[in-house]
Amino acid sequence: MDVDHRNNTAPATAPTPPVRAGLAARLAAPAGVLAAVAGAFAYVGAVDPGEPGHYPACPLLQFTGVYCPGCGGLRSAHAFVHGDLTTALQANAPAVLGYLAFTVLWTVWVVRAARGRPVGIAPGPVLTWTLGALLLVFTVVRNLPFGGWLHP
Repeated sequence: MDVDHRNNTAPATAPTPPVRAGLAARLAAPAGVLAAVAGAFAYVGAVDPGEPGHYPACPLLQFTGVYCPGCGGLRSAHAFVHGDLTTALQANAPAVLGYLAFTVLWTVWVVRAARGRPVGIAPGPVLTWTLGALLLVFTVVRNLPFGGWLHP
């Protein structure tokens, strides 16, 4: 090996090109995420959140009487798994929108991974702040007297 005597270091080697992973390796992460989400939905679909004793109560609701944005999410998921979209929307409409958004984003992830392209799904600050503001409005309205129709 040649040594650069000026600073006693080995000469820099050319970087090796990245090895393109096989299709199975590229799809491993999306498959793992899908398996985890499917397992969670299967459990919530099998164990009714409307029956007492299966899930812990929402701490915010329990201690303050205020509905958080996630209150009703498990009942929504249970109804969604059983194909009752009306009940799912009544329990927690933003959760249902989240399930649908997950489906779209996961599909984009799989297609891009299968093609060997980087995922590159990063919401911009405008989208992030808009979604946060809408969730905040939903939370406030569902806790006001006229927002009773949004209670889970």
